[in-house]
Amino acid sequence: MAIRAVPLREMQPPPPLPHIDGGFKTILADPPWRFANRTGKVAPEHRRLDRYSTLELEDICALPVASSAAVNAHLYLWAPNALLPHGLRVLEAWGFRYVSNIVWAKRRKDGGPDGRGVGFYFRNVTEILLFGVRGSMRTLQPGRSQVNMIETRKREHSRKPDEQYGLIESCSPGPYLELFARHASPGWTAWGDEADETIEPRGQVHPGYAGGPIQVPLLASHVRVSDATADALGAELRRHYESGRSIRDLSLETSYSITRVRSLLHRADTTLRERGAPHSVSAESSDPGVYDTSGE
Repeated sequence: MAIRAVPLREMQPPPPLPHIDGGFKTILADPPWRFANRTGKVAPEHRRLDRYSTLELEDICALPVASSAAVNAHLYLWAPNALLPHGLRVLEAWGFRYVSNIVWAKRRKDGGPDGRGVGFYFRNVTEILLFGVRGSMRTLQPGRSQVNMIETRKREHSRKPDEQYGLIESCSPGPYLELFARHASPGWTAWGDEADETIEPRGQVHPGYAGGPIQVPLLASHVRVSDATADALGAELRRHYESGRSIRDLSLETSYSITRVRSLLHRADTTLRERGAPHSVSAESSDPGVYDTSGE
C-alpha cells in the first residue's frame, strides 16, 4: 500500500484521519504530548528548542481514531514515563483496551544504558510503547515468542527506533496506519504534520544521536587500567571533549565518574574549559527547567 502523507500545517483544523474499507488493522501513534515544567514552559515547543508542535491531552483524546480502525485491531501507543496515565487515557478514548506494553531500553553503542535521558526524579533510559486491542485479535504467531523489549541506540529527539516497524509488522496484521508520523515508513499510511518525505522534521540533531559515538569499555569505579589503556581512553575522551561535549556529558555517556573523566582528560594533556564556559550539549540537558520530556 502506498504511503499517503497529509501535512497538517497546511490546513486548519487538521484534516480527517485516513479511512479505508474495513479499517486499519494496526495503528501506531506517537502523540505530540505537551509537557509543562516548573517554569510553565512547554518543553518541545520552547522557543529555544523548537522541536515540534504539541497538543493538549483533550485534543489528542478527541481524535476519532476508532473510526479509522478495523472492528478487530491493534494499537501501539508511545507514552513518556511521566505521562503514563495520559497514555492509558488516550488508549481508552480511542476505543482500545490496554493489554500489555513494550519497553524501549535506550543503549549506548557499548550496550550500556544511555544516561543522557532526562527526568526530575530519575534519569530516564526507557520509554513505553503501550499495546491495546480493539475487539478480539491475538498477535500473529511470531508475536507469541517476541519479548516485550527493544534495545537500540537513541537517535534524534523524539525519534523512535526504526526497529519498531519490523517488530510490529511481525506481530500484527496490516493494513498499517501511523499517526503523527515524522519519518514515514514504506508500506504504512502516514498522517502528521511532518509525515511527508519532502518535509525535514524539526529538532536539532546532536552528535550523540547521529554518529560520533564514544567507544570505550565499561569500567567499574574501582577498576584500574594499564597505562596503554589509559592513554587510549584519554585520547578518545579528549577528541569528544574538544568537539563540544562537557565533562558531565562524557561521564553520562561512558558511565565513568567525573573524577575518572577529568583524570583521563588530564592524562591526554587536554586544555579544559573554564567552568560555565559555553559548549555544545544536547537540548535536553541544556535547560534545567525541562524534565521528563522523554517523547524522544
